[in-house]
Amino acid sequence: MCPQDHAHPKLHNAAWPGLVGKEPGTDHPPIGLDEMIDFTAAARVDGVGFDGIDLFLCAPHVDIDSTKDDLKALAEKIGSRDLVIGSLVAPVWEPTGGGSAMGSDSERAAFLTQVKKACRIARDLREIGIRPYGIVRIDSACSVSGWQEDPEGNQRKIAETFRQAADIAEDHGERLAAEGEICWGGMHSWKRIVELLELVDRPKTVGFQADMAHTLLYTMGYNAPEDRLLPEGYDWNDRAALDEAYATMTAALRPWTMDFHVAQNDATVFGSGSHDKTGRHCLPKDPNGKLDIAHFAGSWLNAPAGETGHTIEHLCWDGCMFPNDVMENPGTWNDILAAMLDVRAAHGRA
Repeated sequence: MCPQDHAHPKLHNAAWPGLVGKEPGTDHPPIGLDEMIDFTAAARVDGVGFDGIDLFLCAPHVDIDSTKDDLKALAEKIGSRDLVIGSLVAPVWEPTGGGSAMGSDSERAAFLTQVKKACRIARDLREIGIRPYGIVRIDSACSVSGWQEDPEGNQRKIAETFRQAADIAEDHGERLAAEGEICWGGMHSWKRIVELLELVDRPKTVGFQADMAHTLLYTMGYNAPEDRLLPEGYDWNDRAALDEAYATMTAALRPWTMDFHVAQNDATVFGSGSHDKTGRHCLPKDPNGKLDIAHFAGSWLNAPAGETGHTIEHLCWDGCMFPNDVMENPGTWNDILAAMLDVRAAHGRA
């Protein structure tokens, strides 16, 4: 199938790989938003480019306290490159002004303040006309080890914080998606995130953001061995077992999925700072990658019978922790775009 046969979902790049894992004064300093926009706008495969970019609402990319005039300037910059803005990451963690969703009253208040600021930006960008779709991304902003001190009590606290966040989102005409990543307490297994979303019980407002790299580790039971779907010592050549495990996981999470990240993973974990064991992204052509990207994307985007029934409006590539020289190579973004076009060719719609 020709990549141009489907126009939907739209294809986005993510800006946050320019910040995540980057440190000033090192060999891998932060990459500015202008550069990430340039990388995105320049990518082409058979004459097709990215449709947009998803943003991290954190300085130096986008200040969470940006004024509407600031956002108009941002919209002009991105729109001038024939791109739109999609989903936004709310900086809900303590180092960026937020706090734990299961923490003290002040920590939870800080979490909700960041959600409110992010939803205000999301609404403003929508009103400006640069953001036709997308969600505001959140997580629990707490560690798995801290959560495990009182699993039931902490899960209820996170759910209550998310319900209050839902009220804020609805006031701004927005939706929230909790990213499935094994480093966040209460969201560190596929069963726990379903449990959490059921406790929140706001399916039209609070859902799931599926990242192919992170959710692969759900099947392996990292940080939640009791919920593993693949056996210990699993042979990655056994495709049938992986298909079965993946189908079980996606059947549980697909009904909650609002936002979808195309990604690749080599089945290893990496821990840094607040990310206590999380999935290591790798490039789409990495020989150690364990995912047939287009095939497994279908488990998220299609109903069990195989028909394309999703309402996902855009796909986003998520890949962090790549060396700067890799990110500055135009071939990197063309390969990423090609993988996303394969996904859309297989599972997209007119």
